[in-house]
Amino acid sequence: MSQTEQCLYSSSIDAEPLHRYEKGGYHPTALEITKFRSRKGEYVAVKICVSDNENYDGNRELRVLKQMAATSPRCEHIVRLLDDFDLEGANGRHKCLVIELIGPSIPEMITARFHDGRLPGKVAKAIAKQALSGLDALHQQKIAHGALEYGVPEYIVRPASFQTHPPSRLLSALPEIRLVDFGESFSQTHVPPILHTPLALRAPEVIFKDKLDHRVDLWSMGCMLFELFVGQPPFDSFLITPRMLVDQMQEMTSHALPGRWKDLLTTLEGQSSTETPGPGLQQWLDEMYFDGERKADLTREYIRRLGEIIEMLLRFEPSSRASAGEVLHDAWFDASLSTQLSAKESD
Repeated sequence: MSQTEQCLYSSSIDAEPLHRYEKGGYHPTALEITKFRSRKGEYVAVKICVSDNENYDGNRELRVLKQMAATSPRCEHIVRLLDDFDLEGANGRHKCLVIELIGPSIPEMITARFHDGRLPGKVAKAIAKQALSGLDALHQQKIAHGALEYGVPEYIVRPASFQTHPPSRLLSALPEIRLVDFGESFSQTHVPPILHTPLALRAPEVIFKDKLDHRVDLWSMGCMLFELFVGQPPFDSFLITPRMLVDQMQEMTSHALPGRWKDLLTTLEGQSSTETPGPGLQQWLDEMYFDGERKADLTREYIRRLGEIIEMLLRFEPSSRASAGEVLHDAWFDASLSTQLSAKESD
């Protein structure tokens, strides 16, 4: 997802009058209904992109969504572009994307329905499989998402509310998910100099400013799988610095830091962690999942296999990481979850 490094301007009212508009704020926008009239009469979502007059024709998100919409068969786990149009605003010309209307983010769903902050294993597995399917479709088209994370962008306007249903209904009808927000996406022929992935989810090659390609998504996917099942990310996200994060990466993975990056360690922002080295990936996964505070409905063997899957993605060398397709077709996803639930849950 696209992240901004600047603090967002806040306002105590829903929208500012145009004459009081300040840069970084928000103001009312009038959209002509003829711009995106739906032929089926369904509801849609409209994303108004930040104006960028100098690179107006280079809207990466629009290019990617158009390319994915033209693929056959179309992947159902990537948000669908319905239309696009231009809008003249206070800051210049904006590209507006008309996309299908979808539901809440995963964190919003967890907050509303699962009070211990963790998804049931059955739901987490379904979401993981769909996310990998969407990512595999992107990578087959030589496209990187660039900012894959566990949620949706932070907007400066209040999000729409949604109806909540009890967990029992969610388990009987598993959710369908979409990959959204392609503002950081890129192709192999148009690689950006920098990505704005949240620090705790950044692939090491992004931190060390090395060559980037679609495999940055694989590292982020490994982090997301950990969080989907455990309920929190594998690396610290509070007051973390690039140097501290790399230290945690080295503790977590069994692979050595590539030689070309070792000399760059001293150039990273922040100081090296002085704490006692932390646990490895599998130990940390076990400790966090079976913490005794949240419901653990999966067996230790299942969590061990999950650790093996995540380890295939959290590798320093991009070329050593398993592809999204390889993970998706692993027997771990094909096995019946009913045989992997804990005895307590099965009863």
